Amino acid sequence: MPELLAPAGDERALQAALQAGADAVYFGLSEGLNARARTANFALADLPALCDRIHRAGCKAYLTLNTLVFEEELPVVAAMVAAAARAGIDALIVQDPAVALLARSIAPTLHVHASTQMTVSSPEAAAFAQALGVVRVVVPRELSVAEIRQYAAGTPLELEVFAHGALCMAWSGQCLTSEAWGGRSANRGQCAQSCRMPYDLVVDGRVRDLGDVRYLLSPLDLAGLATVPELAEAGVRGLKIEGRQKGPEYVATAVAGYRQQLDRIGAGQPCASGEVAAALTRMALSYSRGFSPGFLRGSDHQHLVEGRFPKHRGVLLGTVAERSGQRARVVATVRTAQPDCAPQPVTPKPGLGVGFDGGHPERDEPGGPLFAVEPTADGWWLTLGRGVDLSAVRAGDKVWATADTRSDRETGRVRAGEVAAGRIAVAMTAHGDLGQPLRTTWTAIGPVGRSVCVAVHSDETLQAAEGAGLTEGVLRDKLGALGATPFHLSSVLFSGVPCRLPVSALKALRRRAVGELEARVLAVARHAVVLDPHRAVERLVQATVAAPAPDLAPELLPLVRTDAQLDAVVAAEMPEVILDWMDLVGLTRAVDKARAAGLRVCIATVRVQKPGEDGFDRRFARLRPDAVLVRHWGALVHFARLADADKPEIRGDFSLNVTNSVTANHLLGWGAQTLTAAHDLDERQLHHLLGHIPPRRMEVVVHQHIATFHTEHCVYAHTLSQGKDFRDCGRPCERHRLGLRDHLRQVHPVVVDVGCRNTVFNAQAQTAARLVPGLLAAGVRRFRAEFVHESADQVRRVLDAYRDLLAGRCDPATAVRRVGVHEQFGVTQGTFRVLGATP
Repeated sequence: MPELLAPAGDERALQAALQAGADAVYFGLSEGLNARARTANFALADLPALCDRIHRAGCKAYLTLNTLVFEEELPVVAAMVAAAARAGIDALIVQDPAVALLARSIAPTLHVHASTQMTVSSPEAAAFAQALGVVRVVVPRELSVAEIRQYAAGTPLELEVFAHGALCMAWSGQCLTSEAWGGRSANRGQCAQSCRMPYDLVVDGRVRDLGDVRYLLSPLDLAGLATVPELAEAGVRGLKIEGRQKGPEYVATAVAGYRQQLDRIGAGQPCASGEVAAALTRMALSYSRGFSPGFLRGSDHQHLVEGRFPKHRGVLLGTVAERSGQRARVVATVRTAQPDCAPQPVTPKPGLGVGFDGGHPERDEPGGPLFAVEPTADGWWLTLGRGVDLSAVRAGDKVWATADTRSDRETGRVRAGEVAAGRIAVAMTAHGDLGQPLRTTWTAIGPVGRSVCVAVHSDETLQAAEGAGLTEGVLRDKLGALGATPFHLSSVLFSGVPCRLPVSALKALRRRAVGELEARVLAVARHAVVLDPHRAVERLVQATVAAPAPDLAPELLPLVRTDAQLDAVVAAEMPEVILDWMDLVGLTRAVDKARAAGLRVCIATVRVQKPGEDGFDRRFARLRPDAVLVRHWGALVHFARLADADKPEIRGDFSLNVTNSVTANHLLGWGAQTLTAAHDLDERQLHHLLGHIPPRRMEVVVHQHIATFHTEHCVYAHTLSQGKDFRDCGRPCERHRLGLRDHLRQVHPVVVDVGCRNTVFNAQAQTAARLVPGLLAAGVRRFRAEFVHESADQVRRVLDAYRDLLAGRCDPATAVRRVGVHEQFGVTQGTFRVLGATP
């Protein structure tokens, strides 16, 4: 059976998770390096006691170190790994390959799980993770049950699936909106929630009115409760509940619902649809933006994003028909949501929390507990207290049940109680001979499946039985009274002659056995640290040191996405071109054109790879490019394994998220000739990295419209069709060009790739021109300029400006002014500080 993982963002959420029956909890450190930096988290110094507490509850403790790590932080994260190992953490959840490599060096028995932030999205990518020492992959939320089944069949690694909670609009680990628009990084636990902001839809250059549908990138919450039987059958090892920023009521209701489903599956009778709906109602009232199955049932671009709100709603009651003072007549809604993710309808009663939704969630929305409820033929008259201002409520507004005070009180009582004892099963054997102590052996399964055994003898010797004497029933009764301990007696086996022992001696034996067994269970969870963390860092960093390379002239590498842009590169007599033909249409023709012009050809792979999509890499290989720009782990594995005669030069792109020398060296060891600096690096961090790797092997993007969102959701299908996916959407992407206009009135272009995934590119061009002199001095020789929708003339102007900058014929400020001439929304350094905006 899959284990149930619960979020623990703070002490109250942890208590709720343990009490409700989680098999494992995952949490971060207040010292940082976890993807939920804004939660309370837990102190590193408290880890030993925290792990003991979790293990006594029969639960596993998973520590999230799931951010990218900068060069100067390597000693810090190494010390965290060592402390986690000594404390008894059962597994680390990591994003950066460097953390996995450090864990393998410092504490080889400490398990490592690849976070969904690592984007290990296919069996081919899992081979990369396995080489890091990873034992489990948290798969991306974008995979369907069928794809997860295919994934599980193609890898020996365990798979963990998000089953419930908030959905990220972008592929995890591939979202750069916070970095581009807010100067902070989601890959560092500082997500700015850009997907929860309103956007206007711009179709072919004109704003299209969508009414109150403005939250075009804000998905409904995931509710996969009904899919749990299929996930279990597919071999999924872990079911994960999202929500380290959520409260204890949310954790308690979600864990209880999924615990019930798993227990029922284990008994051979999964929850009926009505039971699923009832559990989802309790979860929705604690927190929900509305439920969908996410991508577990495949893509449904009409249902994934509702578009009217980005925050908690609960369960829809109905629609306002009329209002009178503090009363509103509500017509009950007819349930239209998908059956396997829809909560049960709620019958309003006094005390139920309600909210009125007028389609403007950015404003204060009236709501509060009901004072009185009067049924009508088609709904109810709802009366709220005098302290609630309903003057803004209008006919047509939606009404939601947002909280159930009775359920909250019940949840509060559960959380106030003690964590359920006796979750660790113990098998006990006993043997008795007259005149000898009673010899017992107690065996439990400790954390991560480690068997723990203690042998305990009675202080007194056995005497001849006057009656039945000791039997398995007597031993189960006297030795199985484990009460408020971590254990319960699952089996008893007695052998020997008829004999007896005083009850007091049996109780003393039991107390001693429990004490020794508990100590062993806690001790076996702790891992030996076999290498000093500082020494581990030194070894891995020293491996990147290389002899100085001969000086080379700087190169400007253009990345183009259209035929017109390719023509501009040919006309500019560039020696090389990178072809990023996102939909792959015309790629062969573009390769032939570039080769005919004498250019070296590099092909960019797709951004991510799902199970069954390895054919894209084979297609690229058949074109026999001079180089391939690898954007996902599966492509790295694919091209690294090709025979030398068929292998193009491998170049790692920004989406591999290289921020430190340990990860860089590992990728170079896989055969990458060059790597692209991650966009999460600032100037100081980039130079720190360059001080620890051969700078000739590093490529820096000096000009681009940064790819902010990369999402499985298709905005074209959602807004310009009624189709669920590519099979029935009518392909509006082939006839229109979309953009998303933000609150600053900047229009961010949306481009579709061959997998029907959307990439939202930043409206503003980003330049690293100011950094170029320092990068040249540091030894960097490879610089890239990327284009999205630019015309041939615009491409020529940009290339000329950067070629002059690299050759020393102009300074950075002049280069920025020259490239900014054609930029409608200006040029930035990665924040909103505009360096060359035009009026």
